[in-house]
Formats: sequence, C-alpha cells, structure tokens
Amino acid sequence: KSGLYNEFFREIKTGLVMFNDPVVYGRNPLENSSFIVSSANPDQSIHGKGYIARLSGSTVEFLNMWFEMFVGHKPFASDNQTLSFKLDPKLPDWLFDENGVVQFKLFSKIIVTYRNISRRNTYGEDRVKPIKYICLLDNNEEIVIEGPVILGSLAERVRTGSIKSIQVDLR
Repeated sequence: KSGLYNEFFREIKTGLVMFNDPVVYGRNPLENSSFIVSSANPDQSIHGKGYIARLSGSTVEFLNMWFEMFVGHKPFASDNQTLSFKLDPKLPDWLFDENGVVQFKLFSKIIVTYRNISRRNTYGEDRVKPIKYICLLDNNEEIVIEGPVILGSLAERVRTGSIKSIQVDLR
C-alpha cells in the first residue's frame, strides 16, 4: 500500500510458502501451513513443523494483499449515478508465464486473464496498464471495451458475478 512494490516482490520470493523450493521448505509447498517453526526455536523437536493459525487476521491480511496485487485498491466507483469498474493490478513481470499471461478468479466466479505480451511490471514508471477488456457473458456473448474502464450495466454485471470471463490486454 505504500508503493514499495520492488521490495515487496523481492521479499515474497522467499517469504511466501508457495514460492519456496520443496527441498528447502521440507515438504510440498501446496501443503497448508500458516507458519513453519524455524531453527531458532529452542525446541529442536518441532523445527520445520508446519502449523495452521486459527482465528487470526493473517488469512484476511493475505487475501487483502492478493486483492491489491491482482485487482487494485478500489475497482468499483460511482460517478453521477454511473458505476465503473477498473482493474489496477500491481504485479511483477516474473508472475506472467512465457506467453505473458496470468489468471485469477474474481469473486470466486469470473476468470480474469491478464495478457501482458511485453511481460513488463504493472507498476512503476515503465508499467503496463489495462487498455482493453473482452468480457464473455453468461450467454456466451462477447463484449469488447476499448479503454481502461468498464461502465454502466456491464460494470454492474461484473459486480454481481454474471460474467464468465474477462480478458484484459495490458500495454
């Protein structure tokens, strides 16, 4: 939130379990652990053991970081009674695959595909930003929006989750 994107993405490469080497992590990174007991713990018998935090804010905090990274701070706005939807991702170039693509699910339903053919960061001076949205509706109708914002009834459909997918071209 403070704009230290390079520092944040450098740290998550070693700080988030999903990016850990299984050999270093000691187990498959897909195993669910909120935290791992470090070798600094005085009880050597539990070093490397994974624990799941219960009733803590860590899960919500991580979901908030994920949302800010993939969606942005405030995707919906209303101006003069018109709803708008704008994606503002903050993603490093290395999260995009060799084709410049990364996907996620918005509201557990809508498949969002970012296409970043230049494979540049979506933050900083040389960033790429959304320039086009291709929305696939539930009836398989395709609607193309040229520009960085979806307005009106289509934005309402995004908010209610009545869209199958959104392809977002970044330039």
